[in-house]
Amino acid sequence: MKYLQNIQSPSDLKKLKIEELEILADEIRQMIIETTSKNGGHLAASLGCVELAIALHYVLNANEDYLIWDVGHQAYAHKILTGRAGNFHTLRKFKGISGFPNRQESKYDIFTVGHSSTSIALALGLAKARDLQNKNSRIVAVIGDGALTSGLALEGLNNAANIKTKTRMTVILNDNEMSIAPNVGAISQYLNKLIANPRYNKYKEQLEEALYNLPRIGKITKIISKKIQESIKNLVVPKIIFEEFGFRYFGPIDGHNLNDMINLFDKILYYSGPKLIHIRTTKGKGYKYAEENPSYYHGLGPFDIDTGKLKSNAKISFTDVFGQTIINLAERNPKIFAITAAMPDGTGLTEFSQKFPDRFFDVGITEDFAVTFAAGLAAGGKKPIIAIYSTFLQRSIDQIYHDVALQRDIYPIFAIDRAGIVGADGPTHHGTLDLTYLLMIPNIVIMAPADEYDMVAMFKLAATLDMPCAIRYPRANIEGNKIPTLDEAQDLEFGAPQILNTGDKALILCVGPVARRAAKIISEKNISATVVNIRFVKPLNEQFLKTEIPKYDKIITIEENTIIGGFGAYINNFINANKFFGKQILNIGIPDRFIDAGEINEVYTTFEFDNDALFRRITDFLK
Repeated sequence: MKYLQNIQSPSDLKKLKIEELEILADEIRQMIIETTSKNGGHLAASLGCVELAIALHYVLNANEDYLIWDVGHQAYAHKILTGRAGNFHTLRKFKGISGFPNRQESKYDIFTVGHSSTSIALALGLAKARDLQNKNSRIVAVIGDGALTSGLALEGLNNAANIKTKTRMTVILNDNEMSIAPNVGAISQYLNKLIANPRYNKYKEQLEEALYNLPRIGKITKIISKKIQESIKNLVVPKIIFEEFGFRYFGPIDGHNLNDMINLFDKILYYSGPKLIHIRTTKGKGYKYAEENPSYYHGLGPFDIDTGKLKSNAKISFTDVFGQTIINLAERNPKIFAITAAMPDGTGLTEFSQKFPDRFFDVGITEDFAVTFAAGLAAGGKKPIIAIYSTFLQRSIDQIYHDVALQRDIYPIFAIDRAGIVGADGPTHHGTLDLTYLLMIPNIVIMAPADEYDMVAMFKLAATLDMPCAIRYPRANIEGNKIPTLDEAQDLEFGAPQILNTGDKALILCVGPVARRAAKIISEKNISATVVNIRFVKPLNEQFLKTEIPKYDKIITIEENTIIGGFGAYINNFINANKFFGKQILNIGIPDRFIDAGEINEVYTTFEFDNDALFRRITDFLK
């Protein structure tokens, strides 16, 4: 590391020449690849933004100006350049460097982020506050083309002209050609207008006629014509649409050319009013496997640098079970459709999309649209399954309430992946709130499988119910070696729980896979308690509870969800409403705080949710 070892803060960059910065970029890439190969992480996005991070910090004054990274999974180079190179080996580790910008970690991380499309609105608010204080700080928001499809990003663009800012507010659009054309609705609309223009069509017809007359070219005219249309779109349409939003548009420019970017930033970042600089980058730049398959290397676990293959043995996860199960359901039921918000790989829908391309929709980073779109499909007689991570589904609470549950006769299925603690991605990605925000919504069924057989049975049942259903499951591997078929998973009786252990000291009501853990602890430690896999969180099986609760003086609830407003609170309310007085109650769940990153068991230990802590808490309560 010839230059990187001397970079302790962004100001150190200004001592280097352009050719030295290019060597520094190679060193940063090497550090990112080596670290993520051991720790996992968001590799491809950060490799694509190395030169961009260098150029921005080279031009900006880090002590006065503000740099906001949208989502933040592309900000590894930024972290390395802002005094964290020495600790970068702890990336995503327990008490180590966060995988996303973290306001508590560094003064250079202006906001803690992990959800997409927030940067433009944040930058506008920051710019307005700066103007009111008569300061001259330059403010830069970096947003990717995928994040630009979100309504929040477009709302930010739309308000740029309305919320007047005096000086120096810049949006950098990082276009790595990962679906900007189909995902940005406004750009597509402008393209349609352009293509419908008579002058454009006359030019197109003349061009095609000329190409047909060229020797050996006629057969590929359509391909060439399409490429030309794309070139016209890229050169004309972005400039039109962004300037209509009130931004001065610059670009597109090469996001890997340090000299060009530094020269451009040095001039344009001082210009007054909102500006948008369109840069083009290669996702995964500098690591051939990531360049060839940027989607796969977007976020992954530890891998072998030489082969690009994951180091961990392939195991079957709850996500895998979901992916195969809905394929099996779709083969039997032509009304089954699948929707995801830019996560076909992560949610296990890639194979479904290949088998049923006409019944699959990737709507981009638009979770709210995904839910309302699904409601429309359901109203049209289809059975849509919406697969979204728990932490991202919370962006759609109003749509679940207003466009699904309130309608009373619309019945989509919510496949809520990554429910509970997710590990290394940390507080922006833990799925610790979904039970709470779903429990408050009437007219919805909430289920949580304890294992793969539960899971298959729940999706089978949900596909038959005339009620909207939510099925939450963790980022975890299943205990078994295979994915059960639809026939191998026994049919579930609606609302029926499963008793795993019986005893007389306490009634332990569990949500999800923790039920298996609790049953094992009770069995191995010879504790006389009844452990129930509740299966159906809502509606509660009141007949079962009214029969069982009076038998016990002590009631324990266990859930991998925040304790505030979750399953335990729901049970407490049921006990009070039914006047089961004199009961001692212990609610075990995630405490009312944000949970840091780390291996899942390490994280469990911090709030006493690991097996040893569960045993101790249960036995202490029984004493």
